[in-house]
Amino acid sequence: MPVLVVLFLVVPFAELFVIIKVGEAIGVLWTIGLLVGLSVLGAALVKREGLAVLRRAQQRIQMGVVPGQELIDGVLILFAGALLLTPGFITDAAGILLLLPPVRYALRTAARRRIQRRIELYP
Repeated sequence: MPVLVVLFLVVPFAELFVIIKVGEAIGVLWTIGLLVGLSVLGAALVKREGLAVLRRAQQRIQMGVVPGQELIDGVLILFAGALLLTPGFITDAAGILLLLPPVRYALRTAARRRIQRRIELYP
């Protein structure tokens, strides 16, 4: 529950604070333009990364292998897209980080460990 409180209460206020500070520093129109530009760039990156993951998943399926890694990457890319569509610099930064393969690798490894532990707990 505390994580949800942070996500739904603290993050929006932090986003507003950052947007206001950036707006004071560079102006309102530049701030809006930057937010829109980041969203457009993010959408293009999500599309590129998503299609690459889809191709890898299709190749693994054709080889008769379950595309587990690609499924986790797909979820992370989908989450990155949602963050990039949310207006704000903090969520945009988090979304862009999720699109970087090394960051996804680290999160994928952590997710795989967590899933493995849950499987071992419930045989």
